[in-house]
Amino acid sequence: MFCSKCGTNLAPGSAFCQVCGTAAPTSAAMPAIPPAGSPTATPVAAAAVSPHWLPPATRAFAGFWLRVVACLIDGVLLGAVLGAIFIPMFLLGGVGAALQSMARRDHQPDPAAIFAFASSLALFAGASVLAGWLYYAYFESSEWQGTVGKKVMNLVVTDLEGNRLTFGRASGRYFARFITKLIPLGIGFILAGITEKKQALHDMIASCLVLRS
Repeated sequence: MFCSKCGTNLAPGSAFCQVCGTAAPTSAAMPAIPPAGSPTATPVAAAAVSPHWLPPATRAFAGFWLRVVACLIDGVLLGAVLGAIFIPMFLLGGVGAALQSMARRDHQPDPAAIFAFASSLALFAGASVLAGWLYYAYFESSEWQGTVGKKVMNLVVTDLEGNRLTFGRASGRYFARFITKLIPLGIGFILAGITEKKQALHDMIASCLVLRS
């Protein structure tokens, strides 16, 4: 038996196509409904025949601007934490003196100062990636199912069946964001506002959904 819309081969007894959600061409998989007036007649719950991959009826896909606001909240929070840690470290580590030495024009920059500055930048970049990974992967795989920003905006991240993410899948979603950032003009993120399930590119790569709770 094949789907009348997309042609997918349907498993025996399927009521809906698992790819596009179209109802199966036969009603054999549907529960039998006794004639009206029969003492055994009972209404069939709509949830019993809903495609399994759709979000629950009480949830909707998160819009683009809701996700933007949540991302801004997370960015400010992460930036404040990293700034509170690294700014004192840079000042105490002599990075300020190294910058002054590099800015002076009366003599050649000290190679040691250049190395110290480059090392500090590399350390900050690596720590930012590490902190971002742990932050996003931990919270999105936790009971919150979302970061602090998403919690504030009442959003949750799930798999395609609406289930809680594992830490591994949440990690994959975070690192897939780097691929999204490589797409010019932010198109990889804009997809969250125009695709059917409101998925950005990294959501598609990690097979995730962002839903309104």
